[in-house]
Amino acid sequence: MIFWMAGAAGLAVAYLLGSTPTGYLTGKLLKGIDIREVGSRSTGATNVLRTLGMWPALAVLLVDLLKGAAAVGFAGWFYPWLYTLGAPAPPVGLDAQTLTPWAVALAGLAALVGHARSIWLGFTGGKSAATGLGVLLAMSWPVGLGAAAVFGAVVATFRIVSLGSILGPLAAIALICILDHPTPYRLLVIGGGLYVIVRHRANIGRLLAGVEPRLGRSGPGPA
Repeated sequence: MIFWMAGAAGLAVAYLLGSTPTGYLTGKLLKGIDIREVGSRSTGATNVLRTLGMWPALAVLLVDLLKGAAAVGFAGWFYPWLYTLGAPAPPVGLDAQTLTPWAVALAGLAALVGHARSIWLGFTGGKSAATGLGVLLAMSWPVGLGAAAVFGAVVATFRIVSLGSILGPLAAIALICILDHPTPYRLLVIGGGLYVIVRHRANIGRLLAGVEPRLGRSGPGPA
């Protein structure tokens, strides 16, 4: 029981890392605004870009990437470390090699949920695209780089960030299924990728209607 409680505490740390409200804090510090009340009302880097400018948006993007990577890195260290303590004793038959991939995957999911449902913001937040990319890069850099390349190519071609944020996770799902990875990692990327896409459902509606704004525009317009 104590072992599982310690494991749950590790997931709570991953959630808290993900829930750090970077965009919200940036809006409060720079302009004294609640970024959830302007623009798209998201706390992500795209809304920060449209509301506060390029450099604040880059800072938010970087921190959101790092907090996803930090959650995975922490889990990759913490759970093997539990086994070295001897107490609390792990369940019989459950070795670190078996547990760690599952723990890392759950920590990555906790970070995604933390960003989208931050405890500090009344369980509101962003769409988890940047945090999800940080999780991918820390867990499997080839998959992370592939998703980032698709995102970058889409944004450079169409200048629609939401489209890149939807196609990037789809690319990650394809890559994680093609490349050799543990089952927990595949389940995380499939589930997490679909979660990020669902978080963009309003953007999908605007894309289908042809009114999703491009970079450089603050409001809806022909896409």
